[in-house]
Amino acid sequence: MKLTDTRIRNVKLPSKNTRLADGGGLYLLVTPAGGKLWRWKYRFEGKEKLMSFGGYPEVSLAAAREKHSAARKLLKDGTDPMAQRKAVRVAEIAAEKHAFQKIAEQWHKHWKVGKSERHADAVLRRLQADVFPAIGAKAISAIEAPTIVAMVKAIEERGAHDIAKRALETTGQVFRYAIAHGYVTRNPSADFKPADVLKSVQKTNYARIDAKELPALLRAVELYQGTPVTRLAIKLLAHTFVRTGELIGACWSEIDFEEKRWNIPAERMKMRTPHIIPLSTQAIEILELLKNLTGDGTLLFPGDRSPKKSMSNGTILVALKRMGYQGVMTGHGFRGLASTVLHEQGFEHAHIELQLAHSPRNAVSAAYNHALYLSPRAKMMQWWSNYLEAQQRGKVLKMRTEVA
Repeated sequence: MKLTDTRIRNVKLPSKNTRLADGGGLYLLVTPAGGKLWRWKYRFEGKEKLMSFGGYPEVSLAAAREKHSAARKLLKDGTDPMAQRKAVRVAEIAAEKHAFQKIAEQWHKHWKVGKSERHADAVLRRLQADVFPAIGAKAISAIEAPTIVAMVKAIEERGAHDIAKRALETTGQVFRYAIAHGYVTRNPSADFKPADVLKSVQKTNYARIDAKELPALLRAVELYQGTPVTRLAIKLLAHTFVRTGELIGACWSEIDFEEKRWNIPAERMKMRTPHIIPLSTQAIEILELLKNLTGDGTLLFPGDRSPKKSMSNGTILVALKRMGYQGVMTGHGFRGLASTVLHEQGFEHAHIELQLAHSPRNAVSAAYNHALYLSPRAKMMQWWSNYLEAQQRGKVLKMRTEVA
């Protein structure tokens, strides 16, 4: 007599383990504690075996019969169902171990050594947000080029073109790591170039004002009603024209007041080589004011929530917005302004480019270029600060060629 759901639900708890047969060796084992477990007794190569299909009601009567039917088919074809199930599970475990996400996490742990914490965290967040949801669970050896293309195009479709390119680049790095460690034999992301699948986007420069608008901006900075630390951050950015990320991540250990230098280590630089910024008299004054506010900590510009983390990348943008410069000026804009004015004043192109950390670097010269032309660069940085001070006060600074 075959089982029914009604019979199973209404069965009384026995005093000892009881079997309710359903036919073909399938039965429900009912225990005194109330357990109802599906079992199947069969023979393979003359040996009696017992296979479990789970418990009721998690595995319904219909589901148990389906599992039973599939197992009986394997047995009929000469395969031990239990051995087959074990082999499948072993393969699943291996697939989980070699899933793209697992390999990517290993790669990131290896790759982040020597990188800034901020940069390493940003790369991991991009993986978690855009790459892992699409291909993280897939065995890395099973991922082909069309799957990667679909992933990056989905990112692009939401308007994140740059993130799509970065996702593709990072995916390629993970595959190269996987090849080196024997997980795969080829890199499918190398089968195509970004231009083959992503739309071309015209590069735009960072928004910045013209030099003639600089006096009004500098006066607005002086009158800024936000926090003193943010105001000083913008002033130091103007006088040193470093990248915003290099500014907000600055540590007091990098500032040499005696030598009037700001020594940025290689791991914090875009070019991954150290960078020296000669500090003008005005820059030193800004730093001395700032030291009274944040000098007890590690960072020049700590965040509001935690002194161990630097201020947000958007803090300066928000401040410029409050001053009325949204969409027309960014922190990065000071770099373009400085480059334009200094070139117009006849300063050496090589000195300007080196101060902007634009100069080409190679393995031989990387350790030395950062210290080149320090004397003329110091004079150039002092001239720039004098120029900013004159602009703020509405005075006209003599042309460089007129200065002895």
